[in-house]
Amino acid sequence: MANRGPSYGLSREVQQKIDRQYDPELEQVLVRWMMGQCGGDIPQPAPGRDGFQQWLKDGTVLCRLINSLYPRGQGPVAKIQASTMAFKQMEQISQFLQAAERYGIAATDIFQTVDLWEGPRRPRGAGGDIPVVAPGGRDTRGACRKSQENRRVFSEDKLKEGQNVIGLQMGTNRGASQAGMTGYGMPRQIL
Repeated sequence: MANRGPSYGLSREVQQKIDRQYDPELEQVLVRWMMGQCGGDIPQPAPGRDGFQQWLKDGTVLCRLINSLYPRGQGPVAKIQASTMAFKQMEQISQFLQAAERYGIAATDIFQTVDLWEGPRRPRGAGGDIPVVAPGGRDTRGACRKSQENRRVFSEDKLKEGQNVIGLQMGTNRGASQAGMTGYGMPRQIL
C-alpha cells in the first residue's frame, strides 16, 4: 500500500488520539511475557508500535505462543515457518486466530488478520489499530482485561429440537416451479 502522507484536520485528530492510546510499557510487558512463554530463541522486536507490529506480522511468534500453551507436541498449529510471502504470513496469523478461538477467547475479543498484517499503514477508518491486538480487549479504564468464558449447555431435547429447524440462510423452495421453462436446446419464445 502506498504511503498516504501526513493527515490534516479531523483525520489528524483521530490519528493523534489513536497514537496516545498506544502504551509502550504494556508493549514491553507483552514482549517479555511472550518471549518467556515461547523460549529465548526468538529475536526481540524493535521498540515502538511499528517494531512490535513487524515482529508479529509474519505470524511465527503468535503461532509459537499459542502452541506453547499446550503440552509439547499437541499444539494446534502443526507447521510454523517464516516466510516473506504475504499470503503465507496472513495464513499463519489466521491459524493463530482460529486456535485462540478454540482455546476459549471470544471471537469479539480477537483482532482481524489484516489489522495486524497491514498495521499502521491501513486506513484508520478500516480498523488498522495495533492496540486491538491485545486479546481480551480493554476495560472501562483502558487497561487490558481477561477474556470471559461464555460456555453454554443445552439439554439433549433442545439439541434434537434444533435439528428440525431449517435456517433461513439455507433458503426455501416455496413458490418454486418449472412453469415457463422450455426444453433444452429450444430458443426462448419472446412475444
